[in-house]
Amino acid sequence: MASRTSNYCLDAHDPAAQARWWAQVLDDFVLPPEEEQADYDEEAWLDGADGRAMIFCRVPEPKTVKNRMHVCLRPTDRSREEEVDRILGLGATMVDDRRTAPDRGWAVLADPEGNEFCVLRPDA
Repeated sequence: MASRTSNYCLDAHDPAAQARWWAQVLDDFVLPPEEEQADYDEEAWLDGADGRAMIFCRVPEPKTVKNRMHVCLRPTDRSREEEVDRILGLGATMVDDRRTAPDRGWAVLADPEGNEFCVLRPDA
């Protein structure tokens, strides 16, 4: 028997703001009802399929080094370039543009608190 992911946990200075930002980026994780979490809580989360969650835990220190693990996103209804532009418009920053052709490479972006993630090309 193998394991499956239960949740993804990211350190955050402002968990609620991070949860709201990622809810705009992802279509498979959504904010729970407002009464379930408050801006001052030590953690905030997004609900996903099959009881999975993306959790943002308050930490006092800022991010200082590259993530050891990161999320890779694959657009479902637009091109990689359109998705990169959309996410940059939401406040992400470009960390490393590794797109080498329309069907090759990826873009490394960072969320508002500096956590890196990649945007891949859509499935063929």
